[in-house]
Parts: sequence; structure tokens; C-alpha cells
Amino acid sequence: MPELPEVETVRRGLAPVLDGQRLTRVEARRPDLRFPFPEDFVQRLAGARIETLSRRAKYVLAPTDRGDTLVMHLGMSGRFEIARPEGTVRPGQFVYAADPDPRHAHVVFETEAGGRVTYYDPRRFGYMGLISTETLADHPWFAGMGPEPLSDAFDVAHLARAFEGRKQGPKTLLLDQRIVAGLGNIYVCEALHMARISPFRPAGKISRARLKGLVEAIGQVLTAAIAAGGSTLRDYAAADGALGYFQHSFRAYGREGAPCPNPGCAGTILRQVQAGRSTFYCPVCQKG
Repeated sequence: MPELPEVETVRRGLAPVLDGQRLTRVEARRPDLRFPFPEDFVQRLAGARIETLSRRAKYVLAPTDRGDTLVMHLGMSGRFEIARPEGTVRPGQFVYAADPDPRHAHVVFETEAGGRVTYYDPRRFGYMGLISTETLADHPWFAGMGPEPLSDAFDVAHLARAFEGRKQGPKTLLLDQRIVAGLGNIYVCEALHMARISPFRPAGKISRARLKGLVEAIGQVLTAAIAAGGSTLRDYAAADGALGYFQHSFRAYGREGAPCPNPGCAGTILRQVQAGRSTFYCPVCQKG
């Protein structure tokens, strides 16, 4: 499933063709994706002007001048394709993505400037909603969600409060969207490795100094991954086919059996299943 950097890359790819644009035509080619489309989905969007695209956790948000926000989640296989006179591009083309199949083109947005954005989703695990912008924060998809990991609200004080007295490992807690929004398995593994913190150590026993290093590592990993994706975008033009999941720069994730890249460490990356997910770590430098 795409994580925060991939969703942010998709947002940046869509922004030049959707920001400030009026939707002249909206087509939903089936009644549902993972969930049914909202009532009057097409009618509420057709003719509306999209303001500025934003992102919350793993959602792309498109507020309109009608007081609604179009909320889009990619699920596991959702992809966008942009058609412009200059050519067709796919913002956030992922390493594991298959070429779009016309049979899976489920939603089409056309703008007054001639742009056409098509949403493909073979497995239909993605979904879209239309939520009143004023009540967005209280909607069940967002209520209780933690701070963005790149925001000032996500700091060592917040993490110390969230971890206080907890026996679970930090990896399990960082995947809890109530603690921090948008982090997924891949980048949590990467940040814990950079910070040299064991994914299995009881979170309540991690010192404040080490939590400070973890907050910084999360920021560095996410920023680098977003930059790697963003560097392949030229205006709205997009992916070079290698974009997605920062794969060429993984430190630990997917590197079972490889030497640990942390300076001065002679360990080897191991893999262990933790709460049903693969955890990649170095047993030598990630002891504490």
C-alpha cells in the first residue's frame, strides 16, 4: 500500500492539472470502489471548482467551492493517469505498478482547461468520499488521527507522551494512526534503523534523548523519500518508471542478509514477522 511519501508525490503530480480548475465532466463508471460512491457524487462534483489539493495522512484532499472536500485513498492498487495535449503521465508511478487496463478505469475527471484525470484500480481497495469541508476533521476517517509526522506537532514531547508506560515495541506504536498519521511499515523500519532503535524494545523504556533522534530520523527518511519522488516530476510531467517506495535507497527494508549500512556497524540485516508484518532490522546496532 502506498505510504505517505508516495501519496504526497501523487498529490504533487495532480496539483498542476487540478488546482484551481473547474470540473466540466465527472464520470463514475461503477457504483462503488471499496465503498459505494456518495449519493449524487457526479452531480455534486460536476461544475465545481477544485481549490488547492492537500494531503492528510494517506489521503489526497480536494476541497471545492461548493463546501465539499473530495477525499481520495489509493488503497493497494489505485493509480491516476493524466491526459494533457502534451501527453499522458502517471503521477506516482510505483515500482510494482502494472500498466493501466481500460477495464479498471473507474472514475474520470475532466477540467475546463482540457485536462483529463482517470483513476484506475484493479483490486478496488481504494475509495473516494465527499465530505463537508467544515466537518472534515470530525469524520470517522479523520477523527482521532494523530499529527502529521512532518509537522511541528510531531515532536519529542508528543512521542514521549504516546510511549509512556507502553510495553509494545516502537514499530507497532508508530503504525497506530492515532499516534502519528500516515506512517507505514516501510518507512517505520527505515526510521528505526537510522535511529538505531530496536523495533522490539518496550516503547516506554526508550529514553527521551533517543526519542528525539527517532523524531529526527522519521523526518529525514520521509523528506528524502518525498524529494526522490518529487525530483522525477517536471511541472506536471511525471514518473521515470523507477519512482515509488524510495527503493534504490532503502537502508533496511527488504535487505535481509545484507550488511548493515550504519557507519561502524558490522551487523547483518535480519527479517522477523511482527504483528503480521515483516520487520527488517540490525540486531547489532538496534539493541536499545
